[in-house]
Amino acid sequence: MRRYRIVHTTGLGYDGPVRAAHNELRMTPLNEPGQTTLENRIRIRPLTWSHVYRDHWGTHVMAMESLSEHQRLDIEAISTVERTEVPAAEATCTWDTVRDAAVQDRLYEWLMVSERTRPGEGVEALVEDVRGLPTPRAAADEVCRRVREEMEYRPGATGVHGRGEDAWADRAGVCQDFAHITVGALRALGIPARYVSGYLVPTRDLAVGDSASGESHAWVEFWDDAWVAADPTNGTPVGVEHVVVARGRDYDDVPPFKGIYSGRASAALDVAVTITRLA
Repeated sequence: MRRYRIVHTTGLGYDGPVRAAHNELRMTPLNEPGQTTLENRIRIRPLTWSHVYRDHWGTHVMAMESLSEHQRLDIEAISTVERTEVPAAEATCTWDTVRDAAVQDRLYEWLMVSERTRPGEGVEALVEDVRGLPTPRAAADEVCRRVREEMEYRPGATGVHGRGEDAWADRAGVCQDFAHITVGALRALGIPARYVSGYLVPTRDLAVGDSASGESHAWVEFWDDAWVAADPTNGTPVGVEHVVVARGRDYDDVPPFKGIYSGRASAALDVAVTITRLA
């Protein structure tokens, strides 16, 4: 078991006055097998109104408005999360299972190809290389291995609006790109796959009482008669050091912070994540 305190701060500074801001926040870890959110508080300055709901994908969303004139918006999300190991599902699917019409209909949303996950010519070649493997699990594992081995993790190589196929062409990107490439390849194989957003404890086996600077992280889950998590960026098992916040078709469904503001000022965003192990 691991217990963490996660402090996720976001600051949006404007170079002039802003009359109003309307935003959505996805900064509350989920409650699910192996993960319990014991506490979550979100502080916003300035704040006029907020409303909490669950989106279509089951993510906890806070919609908020700041209607007084301001030159800075500050958000602090504090969560206490307990993680326990959940045994990985056994590999049970055959290719006939994932290609069954009832399965494809039920999981259609996780087979849709979006602009961000579109395979493109390069990823299609990767798909063809693994298509002949004996089971969907073997193909999915090989896709994750190839993406991890051939991609270079390079901060700044891509932007937040980047597409997986472009990152694959350059063989460089960040965790968002690794996840988009993997999801696109899996869906091209007919394997349902989804994008997962959350946190990864940056220091493996962080000692109780110690803190480390981290950031949001992205990984994937693919369907093998149950959802199976994989981290193509690190190649490590997804376990007690991963904290799930949101799932979706791609990054556009899960951004921690998005919205609009009214005014002519330009904005600069700064984000910090600190993770402390409590137990």
